[in-house]
Amino acid sequence: MTRTAKDPENSGLSFDFHDELVANLPRLKVQAIALTRNRADADDLVQAAVTNALAHQHTFQPGTHFSAWIYRILRNRFLSDRRAYRETVELEDAPGSALARAASQEESFACSELRRQLARLPADQRAALVMVGVQGMSYAEIAEATGCAEGTVKCRVFRARRQLEVWMLGKEECRRSAVRNPRHRGGEAVLEERT
Repeated sequence: MTRTAKDPENSGLSFDFHDELVANLPRLKVQAIALTRNRADADDLVQAAVTNALAHQHTFQPGTHFSAWIYRILRNRFLSDRRAYRETVELEDAPGSALARAASQEESFACSELRRQLARLPADQRAALVMVGVQGMSYAEIAEATGCAEGTVKCRVFRARRQLEVWMLGKEECRRSAVRNPRHRGGEAVLEERT
């Protein structure tokens, strides 16, 4: 059953629920990967969110922001699934590693510094870097999800990595790493000059 209604804000244009849902699937997938950090879990989450949306399509008000509505369903489903899945174990059966934790002050400092520097990057570069580095998406997938060319995505990731390297290591360290870590092309070592 297709739900078509007049959208009062768009002067008589009709709204097709299913078309709008299909158009939002790529963005839902990206958001699901960001939430779950696992492609298989993200696919399951998107499927559950779409099922919920279809079951409750009568609650959507044409003329309101469909993307926000469907994302809210996705997020709520994610949170519900997280609350439902709480692995428990008896204290006597718990492994020793679960009861003690190694000191990680240096790691914690490095992670907080990285988070701080990531926040300084332009939003488009930061998003592209997170999609590649954290979510494991390909350049083609990111280009499709963000609506820009694949070359643009590659450029954003490159610039973000270089800028983080300068901020985290300092310019002098970056120059030294270019000498220590030559890139090889066709059997020859080619040094990158970093400024």
